[in-house]
Amino acid sequence: MIINLKQRITLIFLFFITNLATAQNKILVFQSDFGLKDGAVSAMKGVAAGVSPELKIFDLTHEIPAYNIWEAAYRLVQTVPYYPAGTVFVSVVDPGVGTARKSVVLKTKTGQFIVTPDNGTLTLVAQSLGIEEVREINEVKNRRKDSEKSYTFHGRDVYAFTGARLASGAITYDQVGNELPKQVVEIPYQKATLENGKLKGSIAILDVQFGNIWTDIPAGLVKQLNPQYGDLLHLQIFHKGKKVYEGDAPYSQTFGAVAEGKPLSYLNSLLQLSFALNQANFAAVHHIASGNEWSVEVTLRKGK
Repeated sequence: MIINLKQRITLIFLFFITNLATAQNKILVFQSDFGLKDGAVSAMKGVAAGVSPELKIFDLTHEIPAYNIWEAAYRLVQTVPYYPAGTVFVSVVDPGVGTARKSVVLKTKTGQFIVTPDNGTLTLVAQSLGIEEVREINEVKNRRKDSEKSYTFHGRDVYAFTGARLASGAITYDQVGNELPKQVVEIPYQKATLENGKLKGSIAILDVQFGNIWTDIPAGLVKQLNPQYGDLLHLQIFHKGKKVYEGDAPYSQTFGAVAEGKPLSYLNSLLQLSFALNQANFAAVHHIASGNEWSVEVTLRKGK
């Protein structure tokens, strides 16, 4: 096939525009376990604004429980897919700050960038969205000026600075640092499976406002189990392999399908199997938490 000059110019232009949009959409999203009681988050935003006042800065959350890398991983996978390609996320939940853990920027196969310590924070995003590339941050070139003697606030001095430079187009992704193998530190957990009529999975997170139990079991696996509304799902919950709860919950389309205070099972807004007490707090009542040490087993009991 012969491509004329006009077609070549068009293709080159489209390639340039596509890559420019992917690398430089100027959206920067922050996540941390810092809370908002002091100036840490504001300092990171100040560094970013100093790089480029044209950045569009958003917060994912700064209420990750202290040192909870698993929850940081979950909030990323819950949120990253809804932002366009080229968006840069800065996630700082870093109990190992100042140690030998790597500082990296991962590019997902869907085109978003995540600036973070490689300490397990990337577990779920890597598995869900895939790894296009990983680069280690060159902290000589990509570090806030005159911050070399600070070892305990990489969120401000390295991650916010690098994320802002990447989002603004001050640097390209190649200029972040050396490319690494396409793998990251992963937190072990019970992945969702269906075997011999038994669903297994983890308690990925709690619906923090209402205490509902959100598992990582997707609607596709639930469909294979084939519960009908009103059928009972038998739930067992384990913490570090020890059973801490057992009970039945009717599979329901709405919370109002059961009486106030009664259990139900349903698909949450992410279309994952979840459990709740209608107008009550399942997690508080039954002393349940979330994370990679919490797992579930679910079987189907036909009938109400």
